[in-house]
Order: sequence, then structure tokens, then C-alpha cells
Amino acid sequence: MHIAWLGKKSPFCGNVTYSREVTNALLDRGYQVSFLHFAQESSDGHNSIVSWDADASATRPNGWPDCPEVSLPCLYKSTIYTIPTLKSSKVLSQALRQLQPDLVHASLTLSPLDFVLPEICEELDLPLVSTFHPPFAPQNRLKSGRQHLQHLTYQLYAPFLPHYDRTIVFSQLQRNLLAKLNVPEERIAVIPNGVDVQKYCPGPSSIAAEFDADRLFVYQGRIAMEKNVEALLKAWKQADLGSKCKLLIVGDGPLAPSFQAAYNDEHNIIWLGYIADERRRIDILRGADVFILPSLVEGLSLSLLEAMACGTACIATDVGADGEVLNDGAGVVLSPQGVTTQLKTLLPLFRDQPELVQLMGQKARQRVLERYTLSSNITQVEALYAEVRATQPLRQRHQVSRWA
Repeated sequence: MHIAWLGKKSPFCGNVTYSREVTNALLDRGYQVSFLHFAQESSDGHNSIVSWDADASATRPNGWPDCPEVSLPCLYKSTIYTIPTLKSSKVLSQALRQLQPDLVHASLTLSPLDFVLPEICEELDLPLVSTFHPPFAPQNRLKSGRQHLQHLTYQLYAPFLPHYDRTIVFSQLQRNLLAKLNVPEERIAVIPNGVDVQKYCPGPSSIAAEFDADRLFVYQGRIAMEKNVEALLKAWKQADLGSKCKLLIVGDGPLAPSFQAAYNDEHNIIWLGYIADERRRIDILRGADVFILPSLVEGLSLSLLEAMACGTACIATDVGADGEVLNDGAGVVLSPQGVTTQLKTLLPLFRDQPELVQLMGQKARQRVLERYTLSSNITQVEALYAEVRATQPLRQRHQVSRWA
């Protein structure tokens, strides 16, 4: 089966990781994949399909698969949204005509193109699946402006998602939220994020020795308002755990410079920036005692799942699906309100109770093995593709009746 995948390759965010991991896994299972993504136009204004003479298992240094690729012209793209050029829909339509895929899968990029894609695919008689993963907080817990903004994103997309044959979400909470916004439940499929548990697994690490730490705490993600990193930094400073406890901050973002100036080595906080080397990131997670994610909004954090798969004890706020992932003893779930106060109490406990840390890490790993493996994720995606394609004759009959 030939899948035309519409997603993001930059800037780095969860959507980018999702597209990379799923397309690699599909290629490993024998699918043909063409990757369509937004990019700045070349100097001659030309965007075209580019192919490599490489087998599906080959990858470039940054982990992306070698497969046919289409650049869609855009004016601007960020981790949050994308602004395409006026001709992007024409480029997309022409590319799909040329590629002739069996199915289109869009990892929605918060772009105006998302709203016209169903019309394009209907005209070409192509089955269309989407993955919808903007962060969210349950409506009854909305407190901050950022949480309300994310809820508005769901309200904006709700009238358009029924035009996709199926929309994948990561949790039942997310499905319920869309159902309340009148997206038909039969059009929503719950398929959680998944982690490659062969790569992300417990193992030896020299990271604690590298940073001369007896206890290593880690945050990995963007340094942005919605991630609520400042609440963690304040709690760390107030807890004053001693010189042998270190906090590693892995990631970059708009708030990084100001936070680095205020919280630095003096507080045993080590800023590592964005780390592209996956082996290095795995080494950090294997060597960490505790992973902390204090977000105000989330979808289903891949960083959290990666830490859990490595056997790291995890603390996260009850936003998006993260609380669902950690409930019933797989980790500690915080209220998104008062994160600093909660962490100030918890951090000394995790410093002083190594047996508790080890037990929580084991439970975290077991939870991922039970529910959140990449292999299981792809098997469910395959079944969804088959289900959607099986309804294609019905789609054709529906189109004939519409235009009769």
C-alpha cells in the first residue's frame, strides 16, 4: 500500500517526532511512503517531488527515511502553526495526482491547508486519515489563558474533522472532548502514541558520573510558556537539594535565554539545549532518576513515554493524556495548578527514597510495555487503513449520488 504522509519535518516538536517514527515504522513493514511537508520555496520558486534510490530501511543521519518527498511552499512555520502560500493547495493537489497513493494520512499541522485537504482528496477519490494532536486540558479544568487558547483550537477544527474519513487521537479524553464539539464518534479512532521499546529501554549510562551527580532529575521539551518550566525551576531553587543533585534541562525555546540567566550552575541546573543525537538523549534518560513534565497543556507527550520506557520515575501534570498514562501507580500526577508548591514537597522525597524511585521506574516501563509500544501503535494504524479503504466503494457511490 502506498501512503502519502502529510506532516512536519521542522521545527522540532512532537508532531515532527510522530511523523518520523510512524513513517519509518510503516516503511519497515513494507509500505511505500511519500512524505509531503512544508518548506520555504527555493530561490527559483520551484517545488517538486524528489526521490532517492534507497531501500525503505535506509535512513539519513537525522533519522528520517529515504523516500519520495514533496515540499509544499509556505510563508512561515513554527512549532505551533504553519502559514502556507496561496499556491500550496495547487502544489499539493498536483503532487497527489502524480504520486497516486492508496491513502493520504495527514498529521495535522495547524495550517489553513488542513481545512481544504478533504476537498482535494474527495476530488481525487483518495481515502483520507488525519492525526489530530494539539495539546489540551479537560474543559472542566481550564484555568489559564493558554489552556483556553488550546480549547479554541479544538472548536475551530471540530466542524472540519467530520470531512476526514477517520481522525486519530491519542486518548479517550480527547475523543470525548471532540464528541462534545459534535464530531461524530464513529469518525474518531483512539490510537495512543507509541515508543520503540527496543531503543528506549533501561541500560547502562555514564551521565550521572559525567555531571558528578548522586541524583539526576531531567526535564526534556520546549522551553515555552505552555510547558510551565518556570514552575519547576522555582521549586528546584526553593527545595535546595544539595550539590550532588542536578537538574538537566534538555531542549530549547523562546524562554530559554531569560531562564538560563536567572537559574544557572549556581543552582545545580545544567542547560543542555536541544540535543539532536537520539543516542545521547537515550543515555540521559537511562541515567536519570526522575523525569519531570510540569506542562499546562499537552497532547500525549512522547518525551514522557520515552522516559517511562527507559525505566525512569516520572512526574507529570494532569493535562492532555499524561495523567491517564501515569495513573494507578505508574508515576506521580500533579495538578496543573500550584505546580511549584507540589514539586517543592516531592523533590526531597525523591532524593531521599531511592527504593521508591526504582520501583516507580519499573512500573513506568511496565505501563509502556502494556499500552504504549510503537509496534502496537502501527498495528492499530494498519487496521484503520484497511477499514477506511474497505469503505472506498461506499465513498464512490456517495459521490455519484451527490452529483447526480
